[in-house]
Amino acid sequence: MRSVLIATAAGLLPSLVAGAYSATYLPVTLPEKTEEGQWGTNQCGTESKQDSNCQNLYINSIDDFCLWAPHTLAKVGDAERETVSYCLRSGYGTRLIPDGTIKGAHLVQTPDYIQITGMGDFTSMNIPKGDAGGELDPHGADQKGNPIGGIVFGTSFGGLQQYHEWTNFMSSTEFCIRGCKDGKDARKFCQHIYDIVGCGFNMPGNYTEGVFESCKGDSTYFPGLYSVSAADGSWSTSTFRQGQAKTPDPHPAAPSSECVFISTVSNQPAVSPTLTYFSTKSVSSATTTPSSSAGGGNVAATDKNSASLSGQAALVVVGMVTGLVSTFLAL
Repeated sequence: MRSVLIATAAGLLPSLVAGAYSATYLPVTLPEKTEEGQWGTNQCGTESKQDSNCQNLYINSIDDFCLWAPHTLAKVGDAERETVSYCLRSGYGTRLIPDGTIKGAHLVQTPDYIQITGMGDFTSMNIPKGDAGGELDPHGADQKGNPIGGIVFGTSFGGLQQYHEWTNFMSSTEFCIRGCKDGKDARKFCQHIYDIVGCGFNMPGNYTEGVFESCKGDSTYFPGLYSVSAADGSWSTSTFRQGQAKTPDPHPAAPSSECVFISTVSNQPAVSPTLTYFSTKSVSSATTTPSSSAGGGNVAATDKNSASLSGQAALVVVGMVTGLVSTFLAL
């Protein structure tokens, strides 16, 4: 039953977004690599270690998110094709963001995207001191992404799903990351063409140190697009092109509310049981529990594990299909 559900999921995903994206994944359906020339891997397992080459990233909550950074000491702009994932939570098979690295974090979830902005000391993540940083996104000059093969997931819009449009700016002291809900405006909200103007232009928001908050908010207007009034009272849209003589001011951050504060963020295990993140390995190990002919205790446990994992797979499929159907209708 589990294999049928997983196979069904894998088959449904590309068809539901046909014409929009070439592939859609969940952690359980990922191949070893998703792009030719990829340095790392997308089959990451669940063991977190500081030499991991995992290139899957998660944006779930103020205390459960990941960021891209070099796998060895290098400027972000030089290493963007080979960056790897560093996460607050263990269990994703990635490297961990060392405790104390994040000095402030501000999450805003809007109808169109989830965004986290903040400050930190990212020299602990192989970014040299003083590095002004660079942008990571799923496109790059050859559409293979920076990093090549980097995949982003999140749970903010109706269950675990892949964000096909996302952007992350990293420097030695500042970060911002946004995952955009699939839809007709996803690429406008998650622009990838303003790579030298940084977080403040692309993701207006709160960057205050010492504050960790999670808020609801409205969507800030598309970066780089501006409404211009003419003498006759009509309005048109002007698009800023990077490299023009004058860089316009960024849009002000949209209003936010319902903020919940926590004292800090630190390493902790991913939510258990990880209904949306379980791997093929964990499914296999759970279903190979030896049975006992003497009393049947292990048989019952095995059946219970099988039923539980079938339920988990069903939850993944239902959540993923529900999210993708709504996405498909919105495209």
